[in-house]
Amino acid sequence: MKILYGIQGTGNGHITRARHLAKIFNERDDIQVDYLFSGREKTKYYDMQEFGDMRTEKGLTFVSSHGSVNHIKTIMRNNLLQLRKDIRNLDLSKYDLVLNDFEPISAWASHLANVPSISVSHQAAFLHDKVPVQNQGLIDKKLVKHFAPTRYNLGTHWHHFGNSILPPFVSSALLDKAQESLNDKQDRILVYLPFEDVRQIQEQLQTISDWQFICFHPAITQNGHSENIQWRQLSNDGFKSELVKCAGVIANCGYELSTECISIGKPLLVKPLSKQFEQISNAYTLKTLGLCEVINVLDCDLIDEWLQSKTEVQIGYPTDCRPLVDWLLKGDWHDTKSICDELWQNVAMPNTMKARLDRLMSANI
Repeated sequence: MKILYGIQGTGNGHITRARHLAKIFNERDDIQVDYLFSGREKTKYYDMQEFGDMRTEKGLTFVSSHGSVNHIKTIMRNNLLQLRKDIRNLDLSKYDLVLNDFEPISAWASHLANVPSISVSHQAAFLHDKVPVQNQGLIDKKLVKHFAPTRYNLGTHWHHFGNSILPPFVSSALLDKAQESLNDKQDRILVYLPFEDVRQIQEQLQTISDWQFICFHPAITQNGHSENIQWRQLSNDGFKSELVKCAGVIANCGYELSTECISIGKPLLVKPLSKQFEQISNAYTLKTLGLCEVINVLDCDLIDEWLQSKTEVQIGYPTDCRPLVDWLLKGDWHDTKSICDELWQNVAMPNTMKARLDRLMSANI
């Protein structure tokens, strides 16, 4: 089978999810996969060895400013005429399937060429009923449905909420490193707030002088140190190394990083990106499930309050996505229930979490 895998490049979460599948694809000789990324300048991708000779396109992206989506700048930056041209120029004649993670060029090209397409993404979960949403307006609903439309949809979420939704996958290497680092746990907080202004982050964290912070941020071009904050350039390996050793995480509310924190039992404080319904909904769901605390503004007092009372909850999500790859090869793509049911059997939740979920499902959150 020959697959084109289209991946939204604006967020590292999409790339993390693709890494799980790429690892299995690269082990097999009965699948050939080409990768197409869009939404980020080619020079802004890093640590992409798993994807070989990947292709990049401009695609569509959003622009944030001071922790909020800037709709005007987003409209000005995106070129719909170029998008239309890229869609029509994408040749899919040699592919049996388009696999998609909220990437618009490959999704729309497969629609026009009538090539089978499957979405495996967090966004696809919001197409289902009973999945918690917050601040989702009419435009948000239209975007989820039409931004990267595919023939079949497999959403992924921290719970299935009674739908055919996949659990998240977690790297076994990350879990192994976390286990190895139990005796090397450091009393500092990992900070990843890529949509916030560096100066504001520094202003708030420096006042909490009795804690040490290590902050990864796309605006940092050289590693450095200022008082109680270590500043780091973006690095997949470097970030994961700090993640397994830290005493807690402060982040925006992306899906994959939150999943990794839950999987290795790291206390989590999230500040969702304002005016972005997905992150706001993620924060609401995590808070409802008792998996994080939420702040809506960067404030040292709120951060300090969390530091004094932070707690950890750990959920064991699947590490092996071979069953999903086998399901893709089988070709019975309308039957999404079977693969979802199979993978949820491999999820290990604390009994307290199961009881909470039972109550929430009864209350129809």
